[in-house]
Amino acid sequence: MFRSLNSSALWAVTLSAAGILMVSMGARQSLGLFLAPLDATTGLGIASISFAMAVGPFTWGAVQPIAGAVADRFGPRRVLQGGLLLLALGSALTPFMHSTWGLVFTLGLLSAVGAGAGSFSVLIGATSPRLPVASRGTASGIINAGGSFGQFVFAPILQKLIQAIGWMGSMWTLAVVVLAALPLTRVVSQPVSADHKVVHAADKGLRHAIGEALADRSYLLLHAGFFTCGFHIAFLVTHLPGEVNLCGLPPSVASWSLAIIGLANIFGSLYAGACVARYRSKYVLFWMYGSRAVMIALYLVAPRTDLTFYIFAAGLGFTWLATVPPTAAIVGKLFGVRYLGTLFGLTLLSHQIGGFLGAWLGGLSITRFGDYSWMWYADMALASLAALVNLPIREAPVQRP
Repeated sequence: MFRSLNSSALWAVTLSAAGILMVSMGARQSLGLFLAPLDATTGLGIASISFAMAVGPFTWGAVQPIAGAVADRFGPRRVLQGGLLLLALGSALTPFMHSTWGLVFTLGLLSAVGAGAGSFSVLIGATSPRLPVASRGTASGIINAGGSFGQFVFAPILQKLIQAIGWMGSMWTLAVVVLAALPLTRVVSQPVSADHKVVHAADKGLRHAIGEALADRSYLLLHAGFFTCGFHIAFLVTHLPGEVNLCGLPPSVASWSLAIIGLANIFGSLYAGACVARYRSKYVLFWMYGSRAVMIALYLVAPRTDLTFYIFAAGLGFTWLATVPPTAAIVGKLFGVRYLGTLFGLTLLSHQIGGFLGAWLGGLSITRFGDYSWMWYADMALASLAALVNLPIREAPVQRP
């Protein structure tokens, strides 16, 4: 799989990156479980708390190109360490906040900046230049699967902790777990060896690379599709517990649904990484987004039972964040890996602008209409459009050995 003289070191770097993403994504993707307990404690209302949580995805995306640029310039180690420390601090301070703006500060800014600095742009940007071209898709799939495994592990454990020691104790426990991931940053940032060097094309600088990318139609189409992915994910992560409650089902259905999404995406991420090595990534993205529109339509006509939610979660989970490997692969094919952290970070920013709207509009929908029907319709339409906008992307055929 990793064909180089330093395969053991490359495995160590890849698995350590997956471990960091497991913690940062597991923490962020499980925040929806805290929405109802926060409302019960603070009395701020679902719409206000949803706004604070909606700022988080946007901030997470906004910090991606900045963190990627700093890591591209100075190396990933301090960026990752700073990110984990901020994520832990945001989690630890949240129980002391009793206003909307206090939650915006801890969940929407501190935690989100920290999780963003310890996420895809820096981790994939750090590992891709160290890997043979044929192995990059597989590696990004493994790293992405780490984030999904975090959701699978964190969601049910946090739900149990909330029930056993309360949401405040759960937040403090989460902060301790995040700090435990700090040693992995040393492994991700260490030089693999002089035997495996990456030769870059003529480097005209970061500013030129960004300008070239933003003028490229394929890059902008990729952003449009990834925007929808963010809308979809943030809406579900934030409001799936509320949807489950509307259906008269216990909170455990929501936590297990989130866990199933994470488990299914482990397999989806690995499969997506394998597909990147065999097929054009734009076609992989077309089928992923198209399948989401179909699954939402099936959910809307299905009876609202535990089994329906679990099947729906498994189907959506297979493509959940499995869009990351083919999206990163297209960016790498278009512009190379020298500034992959920065350019993929900009793509993630568009993802999280969609995430902000998905989380926030979901809160407005439940407040104004009493359910999420219009959000489901919008989600289905956007998924269909996302599938189509990927087809015109300029992408060379896969070169098979």
